[in-house]
Amino acid sequence: MACPGTFSDEPLSPAGRLFLQRKTDVVIHCIARTKNPIDVDGAKATIMSSPMGQHPRFCSLLVRDENGFEHWRKTRLDVDRHVIVVKNRVNEDEEDDEVAVNRYVADLSVSSPLSTDKPLWEVHLLTAHKHVVFRIHHSLGDGISLMSMLMASCRKVSDPDALPMMVPEKTTEKRRDSPWLLGSMWGFLKMAWLTLVFVLEFLLRSLFVSDRKTAVSGGDGVELWPRKLATAKFLLHDMKEVKKAIPDATINDVLFGIVSCGLSRYLDHSTPNALHEGLRMTGVAMVNLRAKPGLQEISKLMKDNSETRWGNRFGVILLPVFYHKSGNDPLEYLKRAKVMVDRKKQSLEAYFSYRIGDLTMTLLGTKV
Repeated sequence: MACPGTFSDEPLSPAGRLFLQRKTDVVIHCIARTKNPIDVDGAKATIMSSPMGQHPRFCSLLVRDENGFEHWRKTRLDVDRHVIVVKNRVNEDEEDDEVAVNRYVADLSVSSPLSTDKPLWEVHLLTAHKHVVFRIHHSLGDGISLMSMLMASCRKVSDPDALPMMVPEKTTEKRRDSPWLLGSMWGFLKMAWLTLVFVLEFLLRSLFVSDRKTAVSGGDGVELWPRKLATAKFLLHDMKEVKKAIPDATINDVLFGIVSCGLSRYLDHSTPNALHEGLRMTGVAMVNLRAKPGLQEISKLMKDNSETRWGNRFGVILLPVFYHKSGNDPLEYLKRAKVMVDRKKQSLEAYFSYRIGDLTMTLLGTKV
């Protein structure tokens, strides 16, 4: 089946070129579980008629010109090369489907790179486990683009012709009884100060400063180390109850608090009494920079003149996690997480990191 449009080359964006470098080669894995047995022929037909089978980026080969610059080149899509059917159980010794599929994906992440002789995506149908594994190269798009495309490929069970509903936007009314001018000036000054501090920290940690080595630090060749994929389940109801304990906390704050607490407990277990209180471990978080937050309508993402364009449109913020010895109140991790995330939200660190990366790759190249 031929993809729509003309067969002309399109240069990759700086972010797309970055994700194709050997040390930053990133493939997104998404696992979905089905309730009913998987119809292989029906799945192939659905893929070809969905935005995934029609979008120009998913119908293009990665090619390099004589100067080594990457381009997308339209090609004919052979769905049989992209849909990998695994009929037998992937691990006969493992009865739990979730654990078996996790091992399968962990092995894929180090042993099976996406081939460049076809568009950079695959769908693995694990029929014996009733699981579907999407493998999509990050150069094709970011999380918002890909999840929006996935949502557009689905339909409501109650109405097969209707798209799933997006979460309605919250509307906020401005308070007219507050000194808004004074508040705006203070908000602007706070934003400018936090942006200056966080951007300087971002540059210093990118170029000079590194964290102390711990049990969670990698090393040379870490990308080739054996992988183990594990999943943890958190009930949304429980997370909502936890966030009620801290005024104005969000689900993201709770998740960050869980990560902070979990890392501290892991380090306490792996290297007891070897680390000092308050040791810093620097993590990163991706921030969607589109004008409209949240999932997007796929038709808007595909328009060239839209502010919610397809592709990789995100910035990076540093999220420091601090080690604390076990025995502390778990809510203390949530309190610290909320303070840090609130400050990050008030700054423009994500926008500056996006521009810094874009400018660096444009002027100096992706290897730098």
